[in-house]
Amino acid sequence: MGVSIAINIFLVSSSKVLRSSKQRLIIFTRYPEPGKTKTRLIPVLGSFGAANLQRQMTEHTILQVKQLQKAIDISVEIWFSDGDLQLMQKWLGLDLVYQPQGEGDLGLRMARSLLQAFQSGAEKAIIIGTDCPGLNPEILATAFDKLRTFDLVLGPALDGGYYLIGLRQLIPELFANIEWGTANVFQKTVEIAQKVNLSYVNLVSLADVDRPEDLSIWQQSFVTEG
Repeated sequence: MGVSIAINIFLVSSSKVLRSSKQRLIIFTRYPEPGKTKTRLIPVLGSFGAANLQRQMTEHTILQVKQLQKAIDISVEIWFSDGDLQLMQKWLGLDLVYQPQGEGDLGLRMARSLLQAFQSGAEKAIIIGTDCPGLNPEILATAFDKLRTFDLVLGPALDGGYYLIGLRQLIPELFANIEWGTANVFQKTVEIAQKVNLSYVNLVSLADVDRPEDLSIWQQSFVTEG
């Protein structure tokens, strides 16, 4: 109930109505302000190094998404925290659609972005973060394709979370009463999906980069691409 009330308040107060294709890709990221991003990596990278990693990983993700746009028709939105619209546009350009994530925990913010997508005409909506260097256009295209036949698509992360969630309509239960950032987010989401009788499919499992021991994953991604 808390999720739906907060979302309704947001929709009433939001003055920006976004155009949409039938397929919406939502990228959750954070403006790379030193000291506020990738904080678990600050002990080894320093605040500026951690912020620079956040910058690089976001840009890498957007590059993958732009490759996807050459293959399928999708609309893309950047939902950001920290910074502001001007800073985001200066960083990533004027050709992207930006929305502040707003208040609330991660579940509320994701639910908010999905509801706005469906309210503006999307029939399929997918949320991704920017922490998985292995996420590529092929995986994203597969996720959209799977939404033709499944209610829910999940991309499991090796740390117990998920790097992608896709839906054909907002299911608020999937975003409530979950301890975000813990090792059982994915399993809890699957349990909720089963409880509300959703058909679902899992994509390939990927590693994300959040902790010092994960840095080799990011470094290896460049070796692989090279």
